[in-house]
Amino acid sequence: MSVDTVSLTGWGRTAPTTAVRFRPRTHEEAAAVVRGRGPRGVIARGLGRSPGDAAQNAGGSVLDLTGLARIGGVDAAAGAVRCDAGVSLERLLRVLLPLGWLLPVVPGTGRVTVGGAIGSDLPGLDHHRSGSFARHVSALELLTADGEVRTVLPGTALFDATAGGLGLTGVILGATLRLRRVATALMSVSTERAEDLDDLLARFTAGGDRLPYASAWIDLMARGRATGRGILTRGEHATPDMRPAHAGRTLLSPRPGGARGRFRIPGCPPVPGGLFGPASAALYNEVRYRGAPRARTGELRPVGAFFHAADAFPDANLLYGRGGLVRYRFAVGYGQEETLHRVVRRIAARRSPAVRAVLQRFGAADPGGLSFAAPGWSLALDLPAALPGLARFLDDVDEEVAAAGGRVCLAKDSRMRPEAAAAMYPGLAGFRELRGRLDPSEAFRSDLSRRLGL
Repeated sequence: MSVDTVSLTGWGRTAPTTAVRFRPRTHEEAAAVVRGRGPRGVIARGLGRSPGDAAQNAGGSVLDLTGLARIGGVDAAAGAVRCDAGVSLERLLRVLLPLGWLLPVVPGTGRVTVGGAIGSDLPGLDHHRSGSFARHVSALELLTADGEVRTVLPGTALFDATAGGLGLTGVILGATLRLRRVATALMSVSTERAEDLDDLLARFTAGGDRLPYASAWIDLMARGRATGRGILTRGEHATPDMRPAHAGRTLLSPRPGGARGRFRIPGCPPVPGGLFGPASAALYNEVRYRGAPRARTGELRPVGAFFHAADAFPDANLLYGRGGLVRYRFAVGYGQEETLHRVVRRIAARRSPAVRAVLQRFGAADPGGLSFAAPGWSLALDLPAALPGLARFLDDVDEEVAAAGGRVCLAKDSRMRPEAAAAMYPGLAGFRELRGRLDPSEAFRSDLSRRLGL
């Protein structure tokens, strides 16, 4: 097992803190770290793709689980696979697809570990049908504060607290995941432009669930009648008899042979990392919106390209400058669309350089006490952390979201106040009580848990 002292941040590159990092290769080594933890405790970490501070532990220990990355064979009769927590979803996809299998929930990035997907209870593009990631876990191995490994099953209080519990109930070492049969490694994709936010929401719900996977990019730089305009993308698993109707097109791609942190917008000069200001962001959004088809169906894309398009740009976080980025993801229930409208209008009015903004539709809530997804609409956006007045602005948005009965995603958070989290998550009191019983010495801690009093 390797050990070093290192400064860590989330993918947003804000608020670095120093911890002792352990890289165990076996469950026994991981258990030894938990038993020998210091007064600042320990937290598990995967690939570091959480934008905030959920996998940081200032002055304490961090368990880097990427060395635990074994994948067992697929049990075809049960439709399941057993794997270590450090396996990335990207790698799991490469193993499963040639065998005709896919995870029932595929989040928007493959560069997250299985343990991270469970600990964050990540939703996919068909949440209204399939729920979040942990709903399809049939068992998990959890290293608890006493250094013992427990098999935890769905329907138990410990499982519900661990799903979305951000590593604060223990270290997830492995899991058995249920799988979905697929006939091909392709998706049949529909794309259409919406003129404003009302149009976009209407298109989301039109047509029912014929195409189960859906998300939309919103132009948060557009104002006036075009406020909230966007591009809706929907998909279904392709069958062997489908043939390509249109060739796909990349709207933003790394400059071939270019330097790290440089990106090219078709028809525009390359944009160096850190120089995406309001003017270049507005230009990018205009090109992206105008470049999308008004309506197109039957485009075939590889599964990975459909679900993980953003992974083609691993250095996209450099676009936001040295201060890093804040990812703000919130959800409000059906019937609270006016709150969504107000937030979109407020962001557009600020002229903040927001180029990433993803709208999704959620279904029934998941049982995890701190799980994010609940019936309604979710909007995720990235903003430069150095924007003047950003902290106060987002605090105000927090209050508006909480007043509407909504919530901000804890797994993405890097700046929320503890009173806002308590107002948004009614299950927080029960989560704290269970943690107090299982882990009275608070063995598992993170910068996020201290900041929010989790």
